[in-house]
Amino acid sequence: MDKKILLARTLRKNSTPQELKLWNILRNSQVNHRKFKRQYPIGNYIVDFVCREKWLIIEIDGGQHNTPQNIEYDYKRTQYLESKGYKVLRFWNTDIDNNIEGVYDTILEVLND
Repeated sequence: MDKKILLARTLRKNSTPQELKLWNILRNSQVNHRKFKRQYPIGNYIVDFVCREKWLIIEIDGGQHNTPQNIEYDYKRTQYLESKGYKVLRFWNTDIDNNIEGVYDTILEVLND
């Protein structure tokens, strides 16, 4: 089996609390009746969430994403995904923990564009 698919399965089984919190909203078609997948391989990357119908990727970042090395990696990753036609939304774990309503509103706004 493809290594990316195996890694995606492992990531799904080891989701962060913030990923699970957002997934509970996304998976129940509560977001504009759009279907989302989680830990989904695209090219050499595995994205946290994707709505393929609307070409929307949602990433949830923890503090480890705030290092110079990871900032550069995330920038290149986002450039690649955008070059494939996706829009990438990034939220911090603290956004999910402290402002899930604002996160939800932002996602709805993008889905309605």
